[in-house]
Amino acid sequence: MRRAFYKLLYFVRTAFRGMWSSPVTSGVSVITIGVTLVLVGAFALMLQNMEELLDKFGEDLLVTAYLEPDISEEALGHLESRVREVDGVGSVEGISPDEALARFSDTVGSKSALLEGLDVNPLPASLEISLTPERRSADGLEAVVGVIEGFPGVASISSGRDWVEGYLRAVALLRGIGTGLGAILALATLLIVANTIRLGIFARRDELEILSLVGASRAFVQTPFLMEGALQGAVGGAIALGLLFALFSVVLPGLEFGLELLVGSVPRFFTPTESLLMIGAGGVLGLIGSAAALSGRSQP
Repeated sequence: MRRAFYKLLYFVRTAFRGMWSSPVTSGVSVITIGVTLVLVGAFALMLQNMEELLDKFGEDLLVTAYLEPDISEEALGHLESRVREVDGVGSVEGISPDEALARFSDTVGSKSALLEGLDVNPLPASLEISLTPERRSADGLEAVVGVIEGFPGVASISSGRDWVEGYLRAVALLRGIGTGLGAILALATLLIVANTIRLGIFARRDELEILSLVGASRAFVQTPFLMEGALQGAVGGAIALGLLFALFSVVLPGLEFGLELLVGSVPRFFTPTESLLMIGAGGVLGLIGSAAALSGRSQP
């Protein structure tokens, strides 16, 4: 146990010494990993908030079926029963013309006095239909609407189908761009980290030769270089996280009111767990780059 501790201490000290002995190349690796994770992290943060907004919208998604003005009470009750039996329908609430007018009056606020001059209520009765979780998608919404719009007594249907479809296309486009950009940047980062580690190996070739002569194993010689790459990556990830948080803190206050007004929610930053994952992703990038530099090399 004690021997393992001293061995680990040696690996960590050697890794730090390798970074300090070549600050320029190590700095380039750290900055490259940081830039990569800033760009990929920005896409991930945007995509995460868009998907959460879509989930929130899905929970509040309603299909409104506007009814014909001359529908009878008996026909209305029969229609509600048929709608409840449709696959994908969670609940149905009937809205009378008077209730619809009262809601509209509350929505317009101070201008509701204009409605007092109406001799006839122009708003029809309607059914507000919520969907089950598995139907809260563009395809699920279309399937439910396709069934209900054919029922007798239904004059027209309003839903967020077009909005959902457009939003899903935007999410898919953003995910595709982020994946492609992340792959390209990750590859460039791995090449830079690998070259940095190769330079470190070349600079310490005499030391490594001595270790080899005294019987050091390949794993013993290579472990500090692997740790060095992982440390570079973790530092780059931490820098990227800090930059993203600074940008988020600067940009969000100017958009907060408008976003809350338009979509009813405010974007959030990464949780502590997600932040640690981002730093860990930097460490993994550095580790893979180091492993790529060491692979295929003969015993020093």
